[in-house]
Amino acid sequence: MATQKQRAQKGEITDEMRAVAEAERQAPEDIRDRVARGTVAICANVNHRGLRPAGVGEGLRVKVNANLGTSSDFPELKPELEKLDVAVKAGADAVMDLSTGGDMDETRRAILAASPVMVGTVPIYEAAVTAIRERGAVVDMTAKDLLAAIEKQARDGADFMTLHCGLTRAAVERLIRQGRLMDVVSRGGSFITGWMLHNEKENPLYERYDDILDICVKYDATISLGDGLRPGCLSDATDRAQLTELITLGELTDRAWARGVQVMVEGPGHMPFDQIAANMKLEKRLCHNAPFYVLGPLVTDIAPGYDHITAAIGGTMAAVSGADFLCYVTPAEHLALPTAQDVHDGVMAARIAAHAADVARGVPGAAEWDEKMARARKTLDWEEQMRLAIDPALALKKRGQRAAADSDACSMCGDYCAVKIVNRYLAAAESSPGA
Repeated sequence: MATQKQRAQKGEITDEMRAVAEAERQAPEDIRDRVARGTVAICANVNHRGLRPAGVGEGLRVKVNANLGTSSDFPELKPELEKLDVAVKAGADAVMDLSTGGDMDETRRAILAASPVMVGTVPIYEAAVTAIRERGAVVDMTAKDLLAAIEKQARDGADFMTLHCGLTRAAVERLIRQGRLMDVVSRGGSFITGWMLHNEKENPLYERYDDILDICVKYDATISLGDGLRPGCLSDATDRAQLTELITLGELTDRAWARGVQVMVEGPGHMPFDQIAANMKLEKRLCHNAPFYVLGPLVTDIAPGYDHITAAIGGTMAAVSGADFLCYVTPAEHLALPTAQDVHDGVMAARIAAHAADVARGVPGAAEWDEKMARARKTLDWEEQMRLAIDPALALKKRGQRAAADSDACSMCGDYCAVKIVNRYLAAAESSPGA
């Protein structure tokens, strides 16, 4: 089975490339060439039925991911399928199954069967939970466990898989020598770090990387190279451990591309606003413009309950500076497993951040959407404004809750609507003699 990248390198334009080109208002040949170079990834596992293909990367609309999945405290499948529906309706371009509770195989397969958008997974979660259940501890996990989980999830249809292959002993040693306030906040990163320190061995995901590439070629599963040492607070941003891992991720990107495997690279995390642009440019340089997938970045540590906003602030800067894929953050971040409403709010905040970046990046159609809204506001066309709103249901609800006595205006300005006043006098001036 040839991957999208291998077929593009042979000059072929696949059905998936055509679908992406149509959605992005671009030429199929341009999409093919970027897939061939690796600067665009089309995450489309051959076993994911009913998938609506999407591209991530150079010159494309910034995409948004929503995280789903069970936990040990909330292991039921039904709420996660409800969240999937909410995320897709809210406009998410992808979802990730981060399940660690209940029947993880059932949950993943149900999400894949129901999802029209690309689905990502984190195989180490399954391998770690299996090791705990069968042997008592994460540190008893084996390379065989990891490869088995990767193979199974790829076979099930996972379009992309987060794999912490660049988290090496050298990176952990730098973390220890330099010191960190929050140490390791990535769950997968903590599993690998604990495993390496306990067993005094190298990361099996790094050592068995060629075996992982074999699996990815077989199913055309995209590798999302995880940042196990992403900063978990502002104080830890852009430190030696983070950058050591990033350098390794660049090398692993080269190796994957040489095998025809599509790659995305994951990034921070918590980060001061003034460091975001430099981090994005550094990733693009070290990883040869591979698609960059970021969590936030969250620009402050003090806003539990509002972290969808802190992430959106950082997300726009990240995307303007080169990031291609924003992982949403919900209001429940750092606090609890998100509800369906949290999922909706997280997707909307990330979509707003992504769209603001699309306008700045000159993505076809982005500025046009804003211009249409401005024209509708100028003419006080409320029906069109509601249609164009990124969240029409919320816009209608807010307007309906405090409707103006004069339906042509909003209740904020009422009789003193600036647009209505100026429209009236400009029309009069234009119709007067000598105008």
